Amino acid sequence: MNLNVLLGLQWGDEGKGKIVDVFASRYDVVARFQGGPNAGHSLEFDNVKHILHNIPSGVFHKNIQNIIGNGVVIDPVIFRKEIDELKEKGININSNLSISRKAHLILPTHRILDAASESAKGKSKIGSTLKGIGPTYMDKTGRNGLRVGDTEGNDFHDKYRFLKNKHLDLLAQYDFDYELEEKEKEWFEAIKTLKEFAFVDSEHTINHLMQQGKSVLAEGAQGTLLDIDFGSYPYVTSSNTVCAGACIGLGVSPRNVGEVYGVFKAYCTRVGSGPFPTELNNSEGEKLQKQGNEYGATTGRPRRCGWLDMPALKYAVMLNGVTQLIMTKADVLSSFDNIKVCTAYRMKDGSLIEHFPYNQYDIAEPVYKEIKGWDQDISQVKRFDDLPGAFKEYVRFIEEQTGVPVHIISTGPERKSWIEKN
Repeated sequence: MNLNVLLGLQWGDEGKGKIVDVFASRYDVVARFQGGPNAGHSLEFDNVKHILHNIPSGVFHKNIQNIIGNGVVIDPVIFRKEIDELKEKGININSNLSISRKAHLILPTHRILDAASESAKGKSKIGSTLKGIGPTYMDKTGRNGLRVGDTEGNDFHDKYRFLKNKHLDLLAQYDFDYELEEKEKEWFEAIKTLKEFAFVDSEHTINHLMQQGKSVLAEGAQGTLLDIDFGSYPYVTSSNTVCAGACIGLGVSPRNVGEVYGVFKAYCTRVGSGPFPTELNNSEGEKLQKQGNEYGATTGRPRRCGWLDMPALKYAVMLNGVTQLIMTKADVLSSFDNIKVCTAYRMKDGSLIEHFPYNQYDIAEPVYKEIKGWDQDISQVKRFDDLPGAFKEYVRFIEEQTGVPVHIISTGPERKSWIEKN
């Protein structure tokens, strides 16, 4: 009756979508438990790239049930575009996707508020994706949000107008131009598409499925270091991205959580503002960005790149209770003669620490361990034993530092480009 959780251990963009797609065939159910269209889960197979935002990454498997959980926030307009793009590629998911009635809806005014607030911050902006995520979660915790289940009620339009008028009052405080009428029309049209799918009381659905012996994979969005409580606040997302968030975002008991798969890149990236101790503002960083094609799947923004940060990775492993590690983008490091890994931080007061601190801006510089590179293309390797010795040493070092085995190594964007390590 266990539920396994798959989530990111860095600042997002770890390649979770591909890994969920790889794992999905082993499960009966894939369920998203938090976040919204700020997620950009990229999957590539048959030479076609797919990017999912609201929809779980198990939809490409016909016999798998996909559930958008109560912890997710949904923009009906983006949702409709996702559905249309999938249909254009011959993928119809009406029969294997259901949506929690308790999931909150992103209104057009949520997106406008997001843009107005970010604009007003000037140089202090947090790097929002401008998808309305933050304002929607604020209404959720403020107890006046609009939920998917509300669309089934006769008073839906009244609830919508009440929340919209609240937003308009807030927008009056900003010097920000916006257009709403066309956005509203598009939004209400998209609600019709949303209602073509099954609305469920997902907490009952998921628990019932587990009682029947069905296996469930909980799919996380963003990354641990963007968690609202444990990330590099205030440069974080608005939901709990850690393993505990799966219990809240799906309505399952912690005792049902089995394996926790933690996905991390062989190096680090970050989109938007915020501290990034190992960031490389040099030719090495540019090389990582180019070879890793490091551009945000949702925003298109170039990702900041840096070496692997071990204190941050160990912090994420601890918070999530990770039982198995999954390394992605291993092939990107193939052309480096030497690789560096941050093993500690030199603080501004001169002290040396090996843990992730309260304020990352207090870090003066990362302390690195240099590791020999393997200078060999590994993208076509299929067995761990056939990987270069230097790469296997890199993996062993990570396992020793974290105390957790590396179970999967991804060696390229394609669905088949991965190695299972026994």
